[in-house]
Amino acid sequence: MTATVSVIVPVYNEEGNLNPLHSAICAALDGADIGFEVLYVDDGSQDGSHDELRRLAAEDDRVRVMRFVRNYGQTAALTAGIRHARCPLIVTMDADLQNDPADIPAMIARLDEGYDVVCGWRKDRQDASLTRKLPSQVANRMISRLSKVHLHDYGCTLRVYKREYIQGIPLYGEMHRFIPIYVTWAGAKLVEMPVRHHPRVRGESKYGLGRIPKVLLDLTTVKFLRDFYVTPIYFFGWLGFGLILAGTLSLAGAVAVGLTYGFGLLCATLGLLGPLLVGLGLVEITLGIIAEVLIRMHYDIRDKAPYRIHSVTNLTTAEEVVAPEA
Repeated sequence: MTATVSVIVPVYNEEGNLNPLHSAICAALDGADIGFEVLYVDDGSQDGSHDELRRLAAEDDRVRVMRFVRNYGQTAALTAGIRHARCPLIVTMDADLQNDPADIPAMIARLDEGYDVVCGWRKDRQDASLTRKLPSQVANRMISRLSKVHLHDYGCTLRVYKREYIQGIPLYGEMHRFIPIYVTWAGAKLVEMPVRHHPRVRGESKYGLGRIPKVLLDLTTVKFLRDFYVTPIYFFGWLGFGLILAGTLSLAGAVAVGLTYGFGLLCATLGLLGPLLVGLGLVEITLGIIAEVLIRMHYDIRDKAPYRIHSVTNLTTAEEVVAPEA
C-alpha cells in the first residue's frame, strides 16, 4: 500500500504512552485502509522514550525516528518532522494519548470537501479548568480577534494538512499553535471539526501557565508579520509620531504649568519627559526606515515578489503560479 499520510508526533518523556499510541495509530489508519508513515521526533527525552521508539522502529518499518541532542520544544520538533515527511498529507498530534488517532480518517475525509487544512477542536476538553481550559479560552479569543482567523482551539495539535501548504513555513518559539494563520496567508482553505479528547493517564503534562508570556510575545510577532511585514515603516512610523506628539504635549504642559503655577516638581517632570519622548519617537522612525531598507533588500536579493499568485488565465508568467510557502 502506498503511503499517503505522514503522522508527525513530537515526543518528550512519554515512555509509557508510546506503545499504546502507536497501536492506536495503526488500528485507526489500517482500519481505514490508509497508507501511512509515522515520524516520532524525540525532543531530548530523559526517560526511556528513545529506547521504546527504537523498538517500535525495529518492529514496524513504517516508523521513522528522529532524536534531538537536547530539548528544543514542540515547535522545533514539529518543524523537523514536517521537513522530513515524505507523504502528500501531514497529520500532527501529541504523544500523550489525549488526542485520539481514531479521529484522523474522518479529518482526512474533510479534505475531499475542498479543504486544505483540518484543525481539531477539543470541544469537550479533559483538562483542569483553571490552569488549562480558562487560559486557553482567553488565548483562543485573543488570537482569533487579532489574526482574523477564527478558531475555537488554537492549542489542539491534532491537525491534517496538505503538504504544499505547510512545508517551508518558518516556525520559532511557540509558533506551532499559529500554523493555521500561516497557511491561510498561503491561500489554504481551513475548517475546524470537533475531535475526542481524553484525560492524561500516564506521564506529566508539559504545559502550564508559564507558557502564556511566550504565546503573547509570539502572537505580537504574528500580528506584526501579518500587517506590517512588507511596510514596517507604518508600524514604527506611527509609533514614532505618537511618541513625538506625546513629548510635544508634555513640553507644552511644562510651559503652561510653569507660567501658571510656577516652576515646581510637576513642571520639571514634564520638562524632562518631553524631550525623552521626542527622542524615542525619532528613534522609532529611524528604526522604521532601517526596516524598510532591510525588507527591500530581502526581496531584491531573493528576487522575490511581495505577493503570491494563486492562478493565472491566458497569461504566461515566469513567476511561481501557486506559492503555498508562508
